[in-house]
Amino acid sequence: MRKQRVAAIDVLRGLTIALMILVNTPGSWSYVYPPFLHADWSGATPTDMVFPFFLFIVGAAMFYSLSSARESGLIPWAKICKRAVLLFLIGLFLNILPFDTAPENVRILGVLQRIAICYFIGAILILTLNTRQLVIASVGILLGYWLVMTLGSDNPYALESNLVRQIDLAILGASHLWKGKGLAFDPEGLLSSLPATVTLLSGYLSTWWLAQTPEPMQQIKKLLTAAVPLIVLALIWHQWHPINKSLWTGSFVMLTAGVAMCVLAVIIWAWELMGVRRGLEFFRIYGSNPLVVYVCSGLIAITLGEVLTAEYQGKTTSMYHYCFQLLNQFMAPKNASLLFALIVVSVLYLLARFLDHKKWFVKL
Repeated sequence: MRKQRVAAIDVLRGLTIALMILVNTPGSWSYVYPPFLHADWSGATPTDMVFPFFLFIVGAAMFYSLSSARESGLIPWAKICKRAVLLFLIGLFLNILPFDTAPENVRILGVLQRIAICYFIGAILILTLNTRQLVIASVGILLGYWLVMTLGSDNPYALESNLVRQIDLAILGASHLWKGKGLAFDPEGLLSSLPATVTLLSGYLSTWWLAQTPEPMQQIKKLLTAAVPLIVLALIWHQWHPINKSLWTGSFVMLTAGVAMCVLAVIIWAWELMGVRRGLEFFRIYGSNPLVVYVCSGLIAITLGEVLTAEYQGKTTSMYHYCFQLLNQFMAPKNASLLFALIVVSVLYLLARFLDHKKWFVKL
């Protein structure tokens, strides 16, 4: 029997997609307000919550998509494998664009690739374990990851020597890793995809708990009862196992899962109890075609930043930089950078609204 969807989860998905685009497309990375930047290494900013929220929502959606398979025992392994492979390939395609990088230097991992890996591992666990076993498996993965990390290096949480980087270097090679921190290290590494899968499972388990309690106030109490201890334990564990998005540490998993539950509780309160639906409908629409909107955001950034050019002050520059400079003529750099991102978010909302109006929903 198909489970009734929790509307707040659709709102959270749209909010997450909108925030992801907002923080990924500033007018200039040199002018960004601190809350819209990731923590440089250990610690967490509001921006560090966005990708975990994305995985949390993927897990929540899996509760609905895999429920019938769990109940019937007819597991669609071919469909699961197809979805994971297509997600990975779409992410790889975005890395290859605009086809100006030699194959031996293309980054293999990325956001969609991590989602694909976590989706595949998560589907196996969800379809082979009951909910109690999923909780035990999640705890085991986080503790096991902590143990393996500490055994892998004398300085396990350093950028240069962490085990996540060592494994990626050994399997993928330095030329296929992200180099945004000045050396080959991928924040969507292979090993750290295991604790990231627990983030996905937290979304699945939260949705399962909500399905057992259809009354909104009880849903809120249940979410907060789980969220507060998770956040407290994460802050305590941080002393030995630092909160770190790049390494996706267990403390980071617990913190972000707890915050996601709190945000979901607030949305349920606003949507179900307070009737604040007009403003929240914006986010429901935004999340109705998450893959299309996310891919289009990447295509916009690549096209403006690496394909199209314009003349500015006698020099040829990217259209991306040109648009930012136009805005910068009328306002402070950080405000211009933020407005640029908000314009991209708004344009993609119009796309999402059009697709939602036509009832066109792209799914893998």
